[in-house]
Amino acid sequence: MEGPFRLLACLVCIVPMGSLVRTKRDTTGNLLNTEMNSAPSQRWSMQVPAEVSATAGEAAVLPCTFTHPHRHYDGPLTAIWRAGEPFTGPQVFRCAAARGSELCQTALSLHGRFRLLGNPRRNDLSLRIERLALADDGRYFCRVEFAGDIHDRYESRQGVRLRVTAAPRIVNISVLPGPGHAFHALCTAEGEPPPALAWSGPALGNGSAATRSPGHDHGHQVTAELPALAHDGRYTCTASNSLGRAEASVYLFRFHGASGASATALLLGALGLKALLLLGVLGVRAAAHHRLEHPVTPDAPPRPQAQESNYENLNQMSPRGPPAAVCSP
Repeated sequence: MEGPFRLLACLVCIVPMGSLVRTKRDTTGNLLNTEMNSAPSQRWSMQVPAEVSATAGEAAVLPCTFTHPHRHYDGPLTAIWRAGEPFTGPQVFRCAAARGSELCQTALSLHGRFRLLGNPRRNDLSLRIERLALADDGRYFCRVEFAGDIHDRYESRQGVRLRVTAAPRIVNISVLPGPGHAFHALCTAEGEPPPALAWSGPALGNGSAATRSPGHDHGHQVTAELPALAHDGRYTCTASNSLGRAEASVYLFRFHGASGASATALLLGALGLKALLLLGVLGVRAAAHHRLEHPVTPDAPPRPQAQESNYENLNQMSPRGPPAAVCSP
């Protein structure tokens, strides 16, 4: 057809490498326009979430799925999870599946708390971690390895961030001596978010702020110091964050010698007054038991022993009466 309009023929063809090519040509064969759309092609990739949050003491699932260019692969494979760093971080889990098997036999599970939830044959490496602790907080990386006829492997580079949260827990409270018979207290607590610490005690009131100790904070732990204990009594450390609070106490008692100088201080830790009362009760009972087994009597001439009898010697019970007769059966 002649004129300003031309008859266009639209040809659609599929070319190798998975690309869809749509071409428009005129009747004379001249190329007018070409559109290329990449068709889906399998390649190595891994899909993991940016972050997973869980509470200490509970379980967490780290999802990980992957794609690979080897269709219908049924050879031996290994699934691996690392912590900290990709490629070089320590392994926390490893399992291996034989050719044609969907069962991945566990070869490594750190502390027995790591378990594979996914099926590597179905491109799923999801991992479950039991009994979470604050030490589990960090970044984890999944990896798969093919062996046999095909040797290939792939590992996530960004990994998944596991964030472990926990209510405060006081791990240490102590009183230390200083120069000039002075004492200062230290309190260390852990939690996530990191807890805020406060001291209360004699002449301090309630909720007195503590001084953070430089160089003592580590990871999820925070340490605060009470610089000077000026009075005897109970000193309490309170740790709090958005998930809860915890407290522990220490008792300070100074014993003064005859000259009035401080000789000794009695320090009790987290058990505090309950421990003091318990020790006192146990001490009294032990002393009474010792007196019963080993009675202490004043020096006196030995008394003649009474004749053995099936009855009690009433002479000891009635010292003012006449000697009781000793009866024998």
